[in-house]
Amino acid sequence: MRIAITGATGNMGTALLRRLATEPDLDLIGLARRPPVPGTGDPYDGIRWHAVDIGEAGAVDQLSGWLAGVEAVVHLAWQIQPSQHRARLRRTNVTGTANLLAAMRAAGVPKLVYASSVGSYAPGPKDRLVGEDWPTTGVPRSGYSVDKVAVERLLDRAERDDPGLRVVRLRKALVFQRDAGAEIARYFLGPLAPVSLLRWGRVPVVPANRRLRAQVVHADDAAEAYLLAVRGDVAGAFNIAADPVLDGPALAAELRGRAVPVPLPALRLFASAAWHARLQPTEPGWLDLAASAPLMNTDRAATVLGWRPTVDARHAVRDLLSGMAAGAGTGSAALRPARGAVGRLRAGSPAGHRDPA
Repeated sequence: MRIAITGATGNMGTALLRRLATEPDLDLIGLARRPPVPGTGDPYDGIRWHAVDIGEAGAVDQLSGWLAGVEAVVHLAWQIQPSQHRARLRRTNVTGTANLLAAMRAAGVPKLVYASSVGSYAPGPKDRLVGEDWPTTGVPRSGYSVDKVAVERLLDRAERDDPGLRVVRLRKALVFQRDAGAEIARYFLGPLAPVSLLRWGRVPVVPANRRLRAQVVHADDAAEAYLLAVRGDVAGAFNIAADPVLDGPALAAELRGRAVPVPLPALRLFASAAWHARLQPTEPGWLDLAASAPLMNTDRAATVLGWRPTVDARHAVRDLLSGMAAGAGTGSAALRPARGAVGRLRAGSPAGHRDPA
């Protein structure tokens, strides 16, 4: 079975390659802006790589040639940085997905497994779980959410226009693993964050708010969901998350610190000021998304897809924190290990202004 994977060098892509490497009947094609060079090591070696920016005007012709004979595409390619350049992000996230869908249609690829997200959902409850029928209208102040919603609408139209296309949407919680430690620190914390505190296993103070409750899933478990979706005779949306739900006190316990209640307006004011001052790369819409996104029920994934997580949310967080403390990464450009605080500062541009991958 021949499978093509866009964004195959990132957090989710790397975990998926690890999982698919154990399936001897799969022929894998990796699509990325900066493919790993030969000899990079596992899990990137032994895969046919093609360099492509899916948002470029000529990407459709390139992609359609490479997708000839492919039975399923796993679409993971997504940009969240540089956050100060919304047009650039939208070109990759939305235009890039439209280009991919056009190329799949030209090549006759019958199946798409798309990396959707809890971020596609409308604001929802934090005291109960919602199913896949929750509205996918997003959180308007989050650029990430706006783009996820736009792609959901593209997929709706693609399914209407091509009844032979089978689309699976994996609406995942936050995806954590040790190998993504350096990447997530770059993307969400920036060079000035005191990541070194994690080496001591303690962060004294953790902001908390009753709306800041979220779900996570370990990358290895999410990779299993992708494999099941690729192989299974399934379609539609599936929520992917692990228990328990995490909040400020739970995170403070992991960090051996104290949860301090902070009003959301104060947190947003701080996040906005730091982002506009280029002191950290995370646009304030991420806080709006965290406070608004609903908690997801994963029963459909269990009963229809046959998926259940094997790593609970606490252990997924511990795995990520250990990777952040160590600056862990891999041989890919996106997951490159940290170079230390001095090296990150010398690397150049202000947070959120340059592409950290």
